Formats: sequence, C-alpha cells, structure tokens
Amino acid sequence: MNNILDGVRVLDFGRYIAGPFCATLLADLGADVIRIEKPAGGEDRFTVPINDAGEGAYYMQIGRNKRGITLNPASQEGREVVRRLVKTADVVVANLPYPALKKLGLDYETLVSIKPDIILTTGSAFGSTGPYATRGGFDTVAQAMSGSMYLSGSSDEPAKSFAPYSDFGTASLSAFGTLAALIHRSKTGEGQIVEGTLLGTALTFNNAALMEAAVTGLERTGSATRGQYNAPTDSFRTLDGYVTVQVVGAGIFKRWANLMAEKKWLDDPRFSSDQSRGDHADIICQRMSKWCEQRTNSEVLTELAQAGIPCGEMLRPGEVVSNEHIVAANMFQYCEYPGVAKTAPIADHPIRYSKTKVEDFKRAPTLGEHTTDILNEIGFSAEDIKGFKANGVI
Repeated sequence: MNNILDGVRVLDFGRYIAGPFCATLLADLGADVIRIEKPAGGEDRFTVPINDAGEGAYYMQIGRNKRGITLNPASQEGREVVRRLVKTADVVVANLPYPALKKLGLDYETLVSIKPDIILTTGSAFGSTGPYATRGGFDTVAQAMSGSMYLSGSSDEPAKSFAPYSDFGTASLSAFGTLAALIHRSKTGEGQIVEGTLLGTALTFNNAALMEAAVTGLERTGSATRGQYNAPTDSFRTLDGYVTVQVVGAGIFKRWANLMAEKKWLDDPRFSSDQSRGDHADIICQRMSKWCEQRTNSEVLTELAQAGIPCGEMLRPGEVVSNEHIVAANMFQYCEYPGVAKTAPIADHPIRYSKTKVEDFKRAPTLGEHTTDILNEIGFSAEDIKGFKANGVI
C-alpha cells in the first residue's frame, strides 16, 4: 500500500507554524517535503528550546518527516537553486508577505514561469486584500481581532488561548486547500494559489458568536472557562484537583439532573433548553461545584462517566503524556533528536484512516542535513556545492 501523496514534492519555505505545519501534514501523507531555511537556521528552529543548541520543540514537531537544506535564496546562485528545485516541485509553501515572496522569486508569476502547473500555498495574518494586507501579525493578533480573546477572559480582562489555534488551524486549512488544488490540477492540469489567513481562521472558529452579536445585538462578555450556551459547562474544583464538564443537549442534562438529585429541574422553565440553561449557568454551576467539592478527581470522573456525562480531568502538561487513555490510544510518537536528553513526545498525525497509510515519523532534520543530497539530485556537482559553501549560499 503506497502513501497517498507518494510522488508529490513540496518545497517548504514557511516559517513558524502556519506554513511549515501545512507542509508537515502533507509529509505525513507521503509527500517529499524539503524544508529550506537560511544558512544560520530559521528563527522558528529555536522556539521553545529543549536541547543544548537551543533547538526548539515546535521545530521538532513541525520538522518531522521532512528533508532539510540551507540556502540563501536572495543570492544569485541561490536563485538558480530555487529555480531548479521549483522545476521538480508540485507545491511551494511560503507563508511570507507578498513583497518578500517577490524579492525571493517565490511569487506566483515567477513560479509559473518556471513550472506552469505549480501550486503556491501561502498565508499571512490578514490576506492579500484590504487595508491591513501589508501588516504583519501573529496568532495572538488574530485571536484578538476575532472577538475570541474578549470572550475567553473575564468581564474585565481578556485572555488568549495558550495553544496558538489560529496558527495550527490555518496550517490545517491550508493543507486541506492544497489537497483540493492537487485534485483540481489532476482534473484540469492547472496550478493555482492557495491562500490562508490567520484572521480568516480565527473568524471561522468564532463565527457563531459573531453572528449572534450581529443579528441579535447581544454583546456577551467573557466568562473564563464557563460556557454561555449551555450548562453546566465549566471547570470545577475537587478534593484533589480540577475537572471539566460539558453538558449539552436535553438527554445529557436529564442524566446530569438525576445524578445531582435535581429531577425537579427537568420541569423548571429556566432550564428548558441549552440556551436557557446557559443563561442561568450561575445556579447550575453552583450546584455542580458543591457536588465536586465533596469528591476526588477519580470519584467525580467515575460517577460522571458512568452517568454518560462528558468530562475530563484538568491535566498539567507534565501529566498529559502519562494519561492512561493517551498512552493506550498511542496518541504520541516518540522521536530522538541530537542533543535532546530524552525521546520527545510528538503528537501523532491528527487523523486516522482505515485505508490510507501513515508511516512512523522520521525526526526533524538537523540544520542543512540533506543539502548535499538534494543539490546532487537537481544536478549540481561537488565543485558547485563547494563553491556555494565558500560563498555562503548554503
């Protein structure tokens, strides 16, 4: 059984998360992904450092299953290397502003002149149109501008998601878009531009709240971990920790009310729908808090699970990898990396398939690890490569 993207070559000029993780998902499915970074290493190689060289956890997660070369694409010799690489490629991933794409010869017009059916997958904070098109931005900016940060905090203090969901969401949607473009090309022979935006992703994820505000005029304020569209949905203290519970739908609420010995609430008009329960969440969550405070985490989770009520314990990062379900379900793959004291837990490919093959991860490449091999593949000689090193091209 072949990997579904066998034979597809992707050039990854991306940086940080939104571009590189898009390429990672394609690599998981068998694409030959070549990560291109500057000779000193990209800044994203050193985010959340976990070895003595300062190389980071994000890089080790997102660099998996790729080959890596170093290159200065702005140099004359570097442009020739890019040209030869593009001639062999199906997809170029580059989440860079348009002026930077143009400067490096990675704009669509230049790429098409080299490879007419090329697919360019690109992304930015705000997109290529509108008054903010030339502005830079990161995940937190998108969270703030989507209304999510305002609603995630308390009434007097906003809060962002610690995990950069706009970045990873944009990467995932861009991978989806790239697959769609590959299907389009297989039918028509045409390449195209696939464009993702951090703000577009954040707006998509928070769309229901935005529609509610626009249509009804209701302006909600943040309620921290407490849900506003149903109840009880919140985090609750137990005798030895915290749990989180989410009760959605009449059936689950009925089971919850019976467990709480509050059967009379099933006929109370204040609690007749998810939204009405969300509107009276203070009453419902106070009852849940009282029940949880008298039990341990284990007792709470056992009783809730037996009653068919969605719940989970609030784990510290150091506890996650040893959680019994996560371990039994093999939700991490463990990879070695030079200089890292222990094998690193890398979250498994996020989708599981009954037919499509996903290989075990290969560790992220060290800086420039495959440079010579790849340059040989595209026709450069040992003498050429020696000259590139002397001139700082690689």
